[in-house]
Amino acid sequence: QVQLVESGGGLVQAGGSLKLSCAASGSISRINAMDWYRQAPGKQRELVADITRGGRSNYLDSVKGRFTISRDNAKNTVYLEMNSLKSEDTAVYYCHALISPSTYLPFRDYWGQGTQVTVSS
Repeated sequence: QVQLVESGGGLVQAGGSLKLSCAASGSISRINAMDWYRQAPGKQRELVADITRGGRSNYLDSVKGRFTISRDNAKNTVYLEMNSLKSEDTAVYYCHALISPSTYLPFRDYWGQGTQVTVSS
């Protein structure tokens, strides 16, 4: 079984910072892309940032220059450092990864349980 476990969410004032972590564990052969999504109340889930195994990253326009995604392949962990937080960043943040549990099995989608980020204005 593969699990993604997130941590680091919480309540922060506007302009503050938080760092999210997501660790993959279990039967893991290879991890391809790792991503962070978020979903605010009444809105669709959106891709915030993604990073390839080689470290190439992409960001949602509204977080460019404020958020940084990184990963530690040795620890099967992805991070999201969030600075200059705004009230509109308030959402549940989900970790996602494409993981193959075995050399002979294809990649499939895995999701974390979500962590709440609340930015007070």
